[in-house]
Amino acid sequence: MRYWLMKSEPDEVSFDDVLAAPGATVAWFGVRNYQARNFMRDAMAVGDGVLFYHSGGKLPGVAGIAEIVSGPYPDASQFDAASHYHDPKATPETPRWISVDVKAVEAGRFVPLAELRTVAALDDMVLLQKGSRLSISPVTKAQYTTIVALVRGKGA
Repeated sequence: MRYWLMKSEPDEVSFDDVLAAPGATVAWFGVRNYQARNFMRDAMAVGDGVLFYHSGGKLPGVAGIAEIVSGPYPDASQFDAASHYHDPKATPETPRWISVDVKAVEAGRFVPLAELRTVAALDDMVLLQKGSRLSISPVTKAQYTTIVALVRGKGA
């Protein structure tokens, strides 16, 4: 089992949107970074833990706990000419971009980025490194466990 931090703009798909979706599950779409795509395609597996992170907006931070509930499949938005995520080089025969399904597992206390920065156990977390902008990044089991405790209001 692996662990991931997955960023979503809350005005695009928020953790509340996932909780309200049928089966509390959404397709993770719109990833247009090759490294993040490769994580989804080559490293993620059903059952992996996810820290659902709200990026952008006024207050970035971990909004909830989720899990990967599907294997990789072509991201439909790449084929939709009306989509912001359209990729004219992608075809159904040769897709370039991947989706996975993500299911909300647990809502809890929102943990702001500023608070994450104060937790010594998270000092080497990819999210907290200067210049880190990946929408999907691996998280160690210890980092995941620490943040889950914060989400559950139990401290680090």
